Amino acid sequence: MDSYRHSLQIIKPRAGQGLPALIKCQFFPAPTMALPPPFKVDLRSYAAHSDEHSHSFSQLVLPLAGKLQMRIGTHDGCVQQGRAAFVASGTPHSQAGQGANRSLVLDLGDGDITGDFVEHMSSRPFATVSPAAYRLISYMGLALQQGSARAEIARHWVPLMLDALSARAVRPVSRLSALMALVETRPGQHWTTESMAREACLSVSRLHALFRAELDMTPASWLTQVRLERVREWLLHTNQPIAQIALAAGYSDQNALTRAMRKASGITPAALRRQAKDRA
Repeated sequence: MDSYRHSLQIIKPRAGQGLPALIKCQFFPAPTMALPPPFKVDLRSYAAHSDEHSHSFSQLVLPLAGKLQMRIGTHDGCVQQGRAAFVASGTPHSQAGQGANRSLVLDLGDGDITGDFVEHMSSRPFATVSPAAYRLISYMGLALQQGSARAEIARHWVPLMLDALSARAVRPVSRLSALMALVETRPGQHWTTESMAREACLSVSRLHALFRAELDMTPASWLTQVRLERVREWLLHTNQPIAQIALAAGYSDQNALTRAMRKASGITPAALRRQAKDRA
């Protein structure tokens, strides 16, 4: 089975009926692919692997606990605390749970999101989740678990969630922006916390504080995430030797890369490349 989920469905009455909106909460063992109007929120835990598929609505995968490896079109990444994913309507995607995991999955119709949001998120489908956005995710997850979610709350929660993600993606105002852009273009450089602080014209303690406040992670954890995302892209879309990829991503050798990737996602570089070739 791909997942188990606890579902919240908002059902709007037809115009002129004068009836209140209904809220439907239920627990069932397998995901459905139909989109109830106007949207649906599911609490899901994913199994080790799913086949590539697509559907006629967009999705946001919002992390609560654990890790979920996803392939969205040609992009590969890991959904975990601090990192969400967007799957545009019609985009092929697959996912693999890394041990115990739990995410909110928000299904969205074309009328629920703007074209600008879809365009931006599709180009970089793995988005940073700010601490404020994560609190929104945690709130809805707890409400679903406790059966206390209500239609009116959910109706307000969805636009807040979309705004929190788009604000982080489209309007970066942080002093970290230039540093992050530089590191993402040069993952193989010998980055340390000290060198990143110097590049950002910050003290080491201030750098840590900004990363904690804005990304809810340390600079070192973020650096590892960036490097491993680049490694996955190279493994899946190039024929470069793994040892060469390791050096290009800033690791001392192939063994160091293997240890880092196994620790982060439970899979080795060689195994990930084999899986991709088997699916091709």
